[in-house]
Amino acid sequence: MKIEIWSDIACPFCYIGKRKLEKAIQKFPYKDSIEIEWKSFQLNPDQKTDPSVSSFEYLSKSKGWSMTQVKDITAHVSEMAEAEGLTFNYEKTVMANTKNAHRLIHLAKKTGKGNEMKEQLLNAYFTDGMNVDDSATLISLGKEVGLDEAEVKTMLESNQYEESVNQDIYESRLIGVRGVPFFVLDRKFGISGAQADEVFDQTLEKAWTEFAKNNPILDMAGSTEGESCDVDGENCF
Repeated sequence: MKIEIWSDIACPFCYIGKRKLEKAIQKFPYKDSIEIEWKSFQLNPDQKTDPSVSSFEYLSKSKGWSMTQVKDITAHVSEMAEAEGLTFNYEKTVMANTKNAHRLIHLAKKTGKGNEMKEQLLNAYFTDGMNVDDSATLISLGKEVGLDEAEVKTMLESNQYEESVNQDIYESRLIGVRGVPFFVLDRKFGISGAQADEVFDQTLEKAWTEFAKNNPILDMAGSTEGESCDVDGENCF
């Protein structure tokens, strides 16, 4: 059964939601029959990469928040991340356009490394404070998951996979994605946002039940909403 996930690199709830889904799959009896496919989504496709601007400064200016508000709100999100075993270092994050990072994921998917690449990029952005639009950084991260350095470099110097990124985003509009992460299970069930653990557990069970009806060779054992980053960026920080 396939689970497609529309998600951005610079989306905190996408990282949190990834962990929640992974927990649900880990305890699922038929976890070995589940395929994950990452789909590109850009919350801010016009974002200019600027390492000199901290995320605190960006949020304060773009949302009209005081610096105290920014720190309080990001601290709350960091606590949510910590509950999932993640470390968010907002004070280190680099404001960056994520298109090249998405192109790198598409390259990695070609050799079955999409999930590993997605994890590396999320960790680089939220934990390590790396510039995910920097070519040297992307080449290094690609090498860490086993990609060929020359192939990554060639991709970054071309427009390779740009159409794939655009196609994912176009497809998200067709199915009505308004915020990320957005999980689509077997093209029949959806989970919008980083929901409570039981939502992932229950939706996975429902999707599998339907999937198994059409795949009798397999042994058998509604879309909901949670914390997410909206298309307009209003609820993403």
